[in-house]
Amino acid sequence: MTSFAIYLGAALAEIAGCFTFWAWLKLGKSVWWLLPGLVALALFAWLLTLIDSAAAGRAFAAYGGIYIVASLAWMWLVEKVPPDRFDLAGAALCLAGAAVIVAAPR
Repeated sequence: MTSFAIYLGAALAEIAGCFTFWAWLKLGKSVWWLLPGLVALALFAWLLTLIDSAAAGRAFAAYGGIYIVASLAWMWLVEKVPPDRFDLAGAALCLAGAAVIVAAPR
């Protein structure tokens, strides 16, 4: 599995897991929404351990760029709120930063 696929899977799992808490607390959904949310958050954490990195912090930092883009995609596709130009510019900056972290010669 490539790092990008792992990061993307982790982002989707984290966003879905966190959204279940949002739905419960902010949207009045049943407390039972938390069960799949907890499973998703555990999946997120496990997926990040699959990243080949000598330092967990570096793996988490590089993940941040993917998470931000995936969060904006979630906002657009699930919540039906399209990202604006500032969302897109910020996401591009974050992806550039993640690319520097991942591609740096070590």
